[in-house]
Parts: sequence; C-alpha cells; structure tokens
Amino acid sequence: MNEGAEPQTTLTRETRQWAMICHLAALSGLLANGVGFLVGPLAVWLVKREDDPFIDDQGKEAVNFQITMFIAAFVSALLILVLIGIGLLILVGVSMVVFPIIAAIKASEGEFYRYPISIRFIK
Repeated sequence: MNEGAEPQTTLTRETRQWAMICHLAALSGLLANGVGFLVGPLAVWLVKREDDPFIDDQGKEAVNFQITMFIAAFVSALLILVLIGIGLLILVGVSMVVFPIIAAIKASEGEFYRYPISIRFIK
C-alpha cells in the first residue's frame, strides 16, 4: 500500500470507480456549498467502506486529506491578519482542487494513492 505500489489487477471496475468517487466527491462538495468538500468524501466512504478494502483505504485517505485542508484553510484565514495568510489560503485552495484530481486518476488505475500533505487522523 505504498504510493508507488503496482496497480491491483484484481480490483473490479466498480471498486476502482467508487474509490475514485471518494476523491472526486470533495470537488463536487467544494463547488456546491463550501462545506461539502469534507461531507462528500465522508459520506461515500461511510456508505461503501465495507464493500472492498481498496474503497476503505482510499476513502480514509480522501477524508484525512480534506480534514487536513480544512485545518490549513482555518489557520491560513487567521494568518490573513498578518498578511501571509492570503498566499497560504490560495495555496490551500489550489491543493484542494489539484490533489483530489490526481488521487482520483490513480484510484481509477487501481493504485493505492497517498496524499503528500495529509495528516492521518483516521487509520
């Protein structure tokens, strides 16, 4: 289950799609109401985690990343008072869009993806 692990050829197409949806749910939630970036991956993971260990793993990874980004956005918003938060908030925003897309592509290929900047709250 490393970042560079070989794709799992035994994974079904449906399993890979649900793992991909775990990551992409953050994007749809980000666009919809601003809070769904965390609720989307959490909901998909909670519903589908029992179906396959790959979905469980990627769902946890997506939720952990979104929790990390929420904390980073909150800290960046506080740091706007000292002006460095503006750049950090932009960086967090870009990360919240780019990394889930990369993760979704990797999950659709059957790879166990690990976000490079994520705290593992859920193990």
